[in-house]
Amino acid sequence: MVTTQMEALDYRAVDREQWLHIYQQMLKIRVFEEHVNELYTSAKMPGLAHLYIGEEAVAVGVCEALRKDDYITSTHRGHGHCLAKGATMDRMFAELLGKEPGYCRGKGGSMHIADQDTGNLGANAIVGGSAGIATGAAMSAKMRGSDQVAVCFFGEGALGQGLLYETMNMAQLWKFPVIYVCENNLYNEYTHHSESTAGSMRARAEAFGLRTEEIDGQDARLVYLTALRLVERARRGEGPAFLLCHTYRYHGHHVGDINRAYYRSKEEEQFWKTERDPLQLLADWLTQESLADAGIFEGIEKEVRIEAEAAVQFALNAPYPAPEEVTLHVYV
Repeated sequence: MVTTQMEALDYRAVDREQWLHIYQQMLKIRVFEEHVNELYTSAKMPGLAHLYIGEEAVAVGVCEALRKDDYITSTHRGHGHCLAKGATMDRMFAELLGKEPGYCRGKGGSMHIADQDTGNLGANAIVGGSAGIATGAAMSAKMRGSDQVAVCFFGEGALGQGLLYETMNMAQLWKFPVIYVCENNLYNEYTHHSESTAGSMRARAEAFGLRTEEIDGQDARLVYLTALRLVERARRGEGPAFLLCHTYRYHGHHVGDINRAYYRSKEEEQFWKTERDPLQLLADWLTQESLADAGIFEGIEKEVRIEAEAAVQFALNAPYPAPEEVTLHVYV
């Protein structure tokens, strides 16, 4: 089954506080990433990072449909997924700065953050590399008789990786409770997907018989309600699903990708920022429905920015791990 737009969705049926929480979670990701960019440009953060700004509705919409004990796997652009699944900003910043209080004691950095307590099995610097991990987690849930669900986030560039198809095939055959969430932000690093991905993206999952849905990934309401339905379906033992979310990254492939004119136009970037911004779309709807006003959004922003500033200072002041730890938590 393929749908490009859900019919007759009653967004008002969802509690107002849930929508405001989703807005706050998206804003938290955006503010976090703004600070990441500042830490990089001010030479306080080692290495590169891949910003998630513009794609917040996908991570938050999907993770809000999950329980704490459900699993996710992430990507090299994974800060949003980590935060949406329950990670805190202070420990996230500490990890990015290589500090001891970080989720991996400073050893994972931007692309390898994991948090077992919130079901985050880890970000992955290998394109499509977490498909086997998420599918394995879903297999474990089924074998243990639990009703946990696993979500595998990946970009459209992963559609060129064979591992993804091997695991989708297995998941469908054995009805594993796993949702494959494809974040199509249009570009495989610096190449438009039309130059690298032949045919239909959703048809690749359809070929295996997966329940397949294609939606506007900038609409947090649509992402949340679609993900909720697919997650509940997986919990009932009805098998895996493929969710294709069309979205857009506002910044470059990584923080050092500043001049993007050679692969996409400023006009394109401006269109997505002004017409398709996920935070603004949700805020506009909440305002139109008289569920929120400017004062509520101002209060949320103030709260989030205070939290982010404190988290940055926590990370900057935190100690580095002891040199003796270099051989700990290493598998050989």
